[in-house]
This record gives sequence, C-alpha cells and structure tokens, in this order.
Amino acid sequence: MRFGFTNGPTRLRNVTVPGCLIGQSDDLVVTNMTIWDNRIQESGGTDIEMDRAMVLPCFVDMHTHLDKGHIWPRAANPDGTFMGALTTVAEDRRENWTAEDVRARMDFSLRCAYAHGTRAIRTHLDSLQPQDEITWPVFAELREDWEGAIELQASSLIGCDSYDNIRVDYADTADIVAAAGGALGMVTYPVHDLRQRLYDFFDLAGDRDLEVDFHCDETMDPTSATLKMIAEIVDEIGWTRPVTVGHCCSVSQQDEAMALSTLDLVAKTGLNVVSLPLCNLYLQDRQAHRTPRQRGITLVHEMWHRGINVSFASDNTRDPFYAYGDLDMLEVMRQATRIGHLDHSHGQWPNAFLTNPAEACGFDAPSLEPGAPADLIIFKARDWTELFSRPHSDRIVLRNGQPIEVAPPEYSELDRWMEP
Repeated sequence: MRFGFTNGPTRLRNVTVPGCLIGQSDDLVVTNMTIWDNRIQESGGTDIEMDRAMVLPCFVDMHTHLDKGHIWPRAANPDGTFMGALTTVAEDRRENWTAEDVRARMDFSLRCAYAHGTRAIRTHLDSLQPQDEITWPVFAELREDWEGAIELQASSLIGCDSYDNIRVDYADTADIVAAAGGALGMVTYPVHDLRQRLYDFFDLAGDRDLEVDFHCDETMDPTSATLKMIAEIVDEIGWTRPVTVGHCCSVSQQDEAMALSTLDLVAKTGLNVVSLPLCNLYLQDRQAHRTPRQRGITLVHEMWHRGINVSFASDNTRDPFYAYGDLDMLEVMRQATRIGHLDHSHGQWPNAFLTNPAEACGFDAPSLEPGAPADLIIFKARDWTELFSRPHSDRIVLRNGQPIEVAPPEYSELDRWMEP
C-alpha cells in the first residue's frame, strides 16, 4: 500500500472508519478524510483514492510492564505457571536489573510500540526497594526522550503484603511516584488484614494526591474478592481520584449473584477496568500434560452494559508472565475480539482500545473528527474480518500527518543483555 502526500491538503477518499469515532452509528462507515497542517480537516485537498482502507487513531496501551520486557532469553518461565513467573522475575530482578539493563529493554519495547502505531502507554514498574530508586529515574529519562512520540505514564507495583506497614514502609516509594507524576499501584490478593492495608494504601495515595492502579484478583479462585473490597472502600471513604483495576479474573468464576453485585458496586464507584486476556490465558489453569479448562477473562460484557469503563491492553511482553507479544495493540484487539466474543455485539468495542483507556489514564482522547491530530494507522483492510485475519505488517503509521519510516528493532540488539 503506497501513497504520497502533496504540499497542500490531502484528501483520503473512500476510507473505512468506525462510526463511533466520528460521532455516527456503531457500524463501519466509508467516508473521506482530509489531512493538512498535522490535523484532520473538514474537507478539501488533493485526492488520493484509498479503496476503502481502514483508518484508526493511534493506539493507547494502558497496562504494560516495560521494565520486565524481553528478559525471556535469560529468564524463561520454568513451567509456564504464575508462581514460576513470580519467582523467575524476582531472581532476574535481583541479579540483572541495573539502570543500563532496564533502560535498554524499555527503549526496545517503546520502539516496537511506536512502529506498530501506539502513541500513549502506561507502564507498571516493579518498585520494591531498592529497585524503585533504579527504575524510576530511568523511566523519567525515557519519558523525556520519547516526548512527542509516545506519551508515557507509570504506576508503581508491589504486592499487598510486601511490607508490614504499607503506610510507613511504602512512603518513600510513594514520594518517588509523586515526584514523577505517576500512579500508586499495588497487587491485591486475599490476606487476612487486606482491608486495613487498603485503607493505609489509600491514605498514602491521598496524602500525595495520586491516582491508584491495582492488579486485582489475577486468579481463578472464586473466593478471591478483592475487587469488591476495593470498590467498598472507594465508596466508604468517598475517594474521588481515578481508580483502575486490572485483570479481575476471579469474578468470572464466582456465583452469578455475587459476581453481578460486585459489578454493580464497581459501576457505582466509577472504577476503570482493564482486561489483559493474552497474559491471563497464558498462565491460568496450566498444569503439565493437561489441557486448560478454565479461561478467566473478566466479565467485560456485563461490565460494559453497566456503564463501566472497560479497556484492553498488552500487559507483559516476552517475559516469564507471557512469552510472546510485541506491544502491538492490533494483536491485542484481534485476540481480545476472539477471546471475549466482542463480535456479534455492539459496534462500540473499538473504544476499548482507544477512547476508554485514554479516559482512564487522562491521555488526550483519540478521534477521527475534524480538528483531531493526524496520528493515524492505515490498514489494507475494508472490514473487521479483513483487519483481524492478518497481522498487517504493511500498515502505514502517520504521526503529525506524515508516514513514519520505522520498523520494529531486531531482537539481536538485546543479545548483549541476555548473557548469563
């Protein structure tokens, strides 16, 4: 797929776009789009026939782990399980996560995402001391380096029982997060004093005016109900800053009445939910020589119908939590549609990869309407089945109205960091 731009306004004739991104119906719409002065314009320009090529705004990837990315060659998951991932990452972090190592892998991941058409990313950063003092300065440097190409946010990450006293022992890290303009994060799972730990966590974040971002109920255990506890506390204390909860898998295994009552509370309290089906399906219900039975994607349809802001994101990339991936949101969009049966539903699901994550994180809302930035991805596909049937390595990514001449970096660049 080739085309060139003139020195003046260029009108892309006969492009296919989701109607929900131009204020029309839920269906795909064939229309014209004028690009000039780095933005989408109302009309006019020199015509280029696009033959119904699909156009989407550049993606927003709201849940990633750039600091873990691409350690698989030196730190493979020994058995593919969640516990195998936890122990392998912990060992690799202790032995190898210098500032230089983290920076090289994070920058590699960002170049992958940029080449595929992502313009905004939130990454979780492992923040157990002393890693917080190593990784957060690297993140700040990369955010500056990538300004104007990928807008970066970060959230700290610890386990809910990592410290005896969350409010005291997590305070120094929270100060680092606040200085970087990040979100305060935590992984929640059933521990006997979790409610008090959550009160302390919210106090810590509230004192610094931070929004919060949880890994929540990343398990198939139906008794894990930390999502409900988070929503109860948000409601009880009158928390008004954004709250994001990721994974929320156990709700899919709970009694219907219990699950739906939890979702009603999530809707009431305005929590943002992000589903990470690629990573979850890789890890969950994995036992040697046994086919997995349980596939714990969270209840995205039920959430959507309750008005909950639901998104999908990449999660891990080539690390012990997920051996694959390339921070390509088209892959996430394609696989989430199949896994979650987003097809044969309403036509608003494109927002779950664009508008919804932008709203959850506070990024600029993507749009295809006149006046929006001409940060676009053009695919040689005329409908959803054509888009989701191929990887579309021939896509054209426009930034500021111009095609970028960028390919994903070669894996061999990381070889020096993979030596024992």
